Amino acid sequence: MAKAGKRLQAAKAKIDRKKAYSVDEAVALIKENAKAKFDETIEIAMNLGVDPRHADQMVRGVVALPNGTGRTVRVAVFARDAKAEEAKKAGADVIGAEDLMEQIQKGEINFDKVIATPDMMPLVGRLGKILGPRGMMPNPRVGTVTPDVTKAIDEAKGGAVEFRVEKAGVIHAGVGKASFDEKALVDNVRTFLTAVFKAKPTGAKGAYVKKIAISSTMGPGIMIDVADAAAV
Repeated sequence: MAKAGKRLQAAKAKIDRKKAYSVDEAVALIKENAKAKFDETIEIAMNLGVDPRHADQMVRGVVALPNGTGRTVRVAVFARDAKAEEAKKAGADVIGAEDLMEQIQKGEINFDKVIATPDMMPLVGRLGKILGPRGMMPNPRVGTVTPDVTKAIDEAKGGAVEFRVEKAGVIHAGVGKASFDEKALVDNVRTFLTAVFKAKPTGAKGAYVKKIAISSTMGPGIMIDVADAAAV
């Protein structure tokens, strides 16, 4: 803990807490300060000027990061018969119907993403209270309820990131690993930012994006200039 504390203090000393950096500058600082013994995740947090309790202010979507997320994503698919075979060939980690529902109800959730064919949604709907709070409930708006299970699995494993604004108006997501080179991280960050800016809801009033911060798992947060982030 002492070494980690010293690392964090040293990292903070290199950052001007009152300054909002460009995306390029922020990524360079993140890379410089990611000194943990494991490959730290690079995360973005955005404070939005919306109230997601109102339907016309909800912000959600999915974006394919050009350089992936750097993490292995385990995918579960609700499908039967031919679609279950298709899911198996596409590399799904868990496939099932009632048996998969029972597994989830028992708390056996050894996967990161859930995909379902449309005909399976009456079954999957019973799992809303379990999958919903985990952000894993399939939804046609983000491509996880679809007859094209091959495409959905490829996107999930290839770097597709779902985002959804939380009650406090915050969106956060992992956009890569510290081991990525700077250009790959910058490309991922800008791609993610562009998707969130484009997802601005009709009911948003005033400033849509109020604050953006980027950090590594063990590093301090660095503010990103909103104007620079919007210029993508």
